[in-house]
Amino acid sequence: MSETVKQGHPKGLWVLFGTEMWERFNFYGMRALLALFMVNSLKYLEADSSIFYGGFLALCYLTPMLGGFVADRFLGNRNCILIGGLLMGLGQLFLFFSASIFDGNLEFAKTMMWLGLFVIIFGNGFFKPNISSMVGSLYPKQEKSKLDTAFTIFYMGINLGAFLGQFICPIVGDVKVDGVQDPFAFKWGFLAASIAMFIGTFVFFVLKNKYVVTPEGRPIGGLPKYNTAEDFEEGETQTANFKGNSMGIAVALFIGLFFIFRYLLVGEFGITNFEMGKLVKGLIYPFIYSAGVALAYLIMTSAENKVERQRIWVIYIVSFFIIFFWAAFEQAGSSLTFIASNQTDRNFFGWDMPASMVQIFNGLFVVIMAVPFSMLWDKLRAKGKEPVSPLKQAFGLFLIAISYFIIAHNVKDLGNSGLLAIHWLILLYLIQTAGELCLSPIGLSLVGKLAPKRFASLLYGVFFIANAAGYALAGTLGAIMPATGDKFEKASKLGINLQDVLDKKITLSTEQAAMLTKEQIGIENPIFAGFEIHNLYEFFMVFVVLCGVAGLILALISPRLKKMMHGIN
Repeated sequence: MSETVKQGHPKGLWVLFGTEMWERFNFYGMRALLALFMVNSLKYLEADSSIFYGGFLALCYLTPMLGGFVADRFLGNRNCILIGGLLMGLGQLFLFFSASIFDGNLEFAKTMMWLGLFVIIFGNGFFKPNISSMVGSLYPKQEKSKLDTAFTIFYMGINLGAFLGQFICPIVGDVKVDGVQDPFAFKWGFLAASIAMFIGTFVFFVLKNKYVVTPEGRPIGGLPKYNTAEDFEEGETQTANFKGNSMGIAVALFIGLFFIFRYLLVGEFGITNFEMGKLVKGLIYPFIYSAGVALAYLIMTSAENKVERQRIWVIYIVSFFIIFFWAAFEQAGSSLTFIASNQTDRNFFGWDMPASMVQIFNGLFVVIMAVPFSMLWDKLRAKGKEPVSPLKQAFGLFLIAISYFIIAHNVKDLGNSGLLAIHWLILLYLIQTAGELCLSPIGLSLVGKLAPKRFASLLYGVFFIANAAGYALAGTLGAIMPATGDKFEKASKLGINLQDVLDKKITLSTEQAAMLTKEQIGIENPIFAGFEIHNLYEFFMVFVVLCGVAGLILALISPRLKKMMHGIN
């Protein structure tokens, strides 16, 4: 094979770009509506919906471990992408059905929603790691230096889809009538998401054989049994073989850690309570954390030499730090959406923007900024000044900490009942988008550059477990958001000063407490790490501290990680 580096990017990148665009339309369009649908149509509490939302997203990024394993060993990337796309489109149809029947049969509608989310979780698991792995496979080893730029372009496709989904699905699904949320409109948003997913799957099916190929014309991502030596680094084993004793230890490690994490999260070892909140926090979250550690051990024991082992360690170390990024970033679909709904003046040039649409600015800013960021990395690389990938990701953590620091100080004087100007949320999404472009596509690229080919898709699955852990933490942190504007207004109409209740200045009668419970208003401030969260300022400062400290530590250890990458930047 020629060692000459070609100019530009292969056409297959644009096919994968388009496929991912439609898939993200589907996923982010649904995400924009999900928490509001749970609260307004299915009558869940906001705190519970945050927990459910975090658990759902976490499982969406846990199942890529399964999808990556199946692709690497049995079905190949292409077939798994098609399976995943069809499953996600079907799952959205279940959500459409749930949103169509809740008024007549609430419990059955809830069951249909959980079934839809379950199908989407597995669909995403088959789709997500395999399309990312195929982007890396488009580039021969002599062109791996172009992966940061390629994944930044690919990431623009992700967010173009996110922008469209977060614009169109709320337009048709998040509707207010006379200033009151219409609980019957959400179904049209879910239907639009389903149609988008089927379009994306069809586009990939039609174009994959023509464009998603190697420079020599061989299909990329086919059945593993058809892989040739040209698909691997020189001397690299072509099949991932896990030793029996290593698998046994990994299983034992998983079981032991599961119960340890369960005790830490809910204070009990046994599984006795199957309320949905307990199910998510007491089963799903421990499963995610323990699976991540156990799988990391299993892969590490399959490393063939010191260089390979240290490169895999870099993936694991970086993955740990990005947990804190996603825990903060994914407040967009829960706490930040509730704040946009309850405590934000959403007047945008004379238009009252739907609360679920405010997060659209993230996708819009990525589309605008992705190419400039790509050019920035290319220019720095040409001058020999490009930061090492872990340092870029540390910048991402610093930026998200800055975004929450700004918003914290802007709600400080508002308390929990004043209205926040929408431009502060827009600024938050602008800064977080810059942080995302420093962290997420760079992380995808890093896995593509460091992972051994024989379990590249599986290592993408491991990388996405870090996302899963971050989303799980996002759900936990979203649930500690204190009461905001609408809660105070509802309590006031009942003749109760909610702030005095939370400050323990007054004691409620049994009848008053029952009225607040009926209105889904808690009478205690949330607790995090032993600290009582009294207001939104304290709530946002939690993210400032978590992401700021994580970014500082990652920046300090980046020189050591660079040595462990053995010549890969």
